[in-house]
Amino acid sequence: MGRVWRATDEILDRQVAVKEMRIDGHDPEDSRTRRERTLREARATARIDHPNVVRVYDVVDAGERLWIVMELVDGRSLERLVAEDGPLDAHDTARIGLELLDALGQVHAQGVLHRDIKPANVLIRRAGTHRAVLTDFGIAAIQNAEALTMAGMLVGSPDYMAPERVSGRPQGPPSDLWSLGATLCAALGGRSPFSRTTTLATLHAVLYEEPELPTAAGPLRHVLAALLEKDPEARPGLPRLTEALHALTTPPAGQGDTGVGYAEAGREDAESDIAAPMAGLDEPIANPPTPPTERRQRPPDGSGRPPTGPAPEAETTPPSPGPLYKSQAPDKK
Repeated sequence: MGRVWRATDEILDRQVAVKEMRIDGHDPEDSRTRRERTLREARATARIDHPNVVRVYDVVDAGERLWIVMELVDGRSLERLVAEDGPLDAHDTARIGLELLDALGQVHAQGVLHRDIKPANVLIRRAGTHRAVLTDFGIAAIQNAEALTMAGMLVGSPDYMAPERVSGRPQGPPSDLWSLGATLCAALGGRSPFSRTTTLATLHAVLYEEPELPTAAGPLRHVLAALLEKDPEARPGLPRLTEALHALTTPPAGQGDTGVGYAEAGREDAESDIAAPMAGLDEPIANPPTPPTERRQRPPDGSGRPPTGPAPEAETTPPSPGPLYKSQAPDKK
């Protein structure tokens, strides 16, 4: 459908990315759909003013082609980074997840659903504080806009497509969160947890099979499992997810942000420590978020699983952080 060029804005003297969309050579209806989808991508992205969402500067209509002039991100896609440098560790993956959650909060607040979150559409800057950048709103859905996809047609990547999209059920912000969960799994394990050898097998896995969570997930396993719930109503909302990922990326008091990695995957102390902030992630997203100063009590058996009975009284003092970090430097990427 098109390609992206590195270009120079000669008026403002800056480097930009220009997305060239080919809309010629098709029947009139297909050309109209492609044109409208391109304009919708530009409008959807232009609504969002966030450092973790690529910025759109302009649209140029050249008759048979449309050009979207965008921010040029100095970096690689998450897909390419993992392919070239290997999977990320749990700490770096949690940081990327936090930034994308923050971006999605702004996206959804503007009445936009991305609908195509995957490693290829997440750019990782080479430097800077806001490293993850969400891009490619080509199949985004804008609230109250006319549908562009024909009945029975699926547009997107099956490996990262939420079950409700596959089955034709109503979609909403939880659908983007499901795709985010699959994307974070790919960052940790190199592929989607539902990837199979054929498209039909992949769609079947998305609808009916449990996700194959990466062995390197460690303390992130609870977050990923909650994001990949088949029922969108069972997935946690942004406040609870943000709280849980903050617990994974914030070092214990007095230790400072040394950048060191987490304890190796599967360590009992790391798993049990993360269970506390994750205890509420099985509640429907309609429930109000728990204030950051409150934490649910850990189960008395120390299993790290959320209690099955009525919710216990909130503690007034947060639980001790525990040994989440190694003392050695992270693996070189």
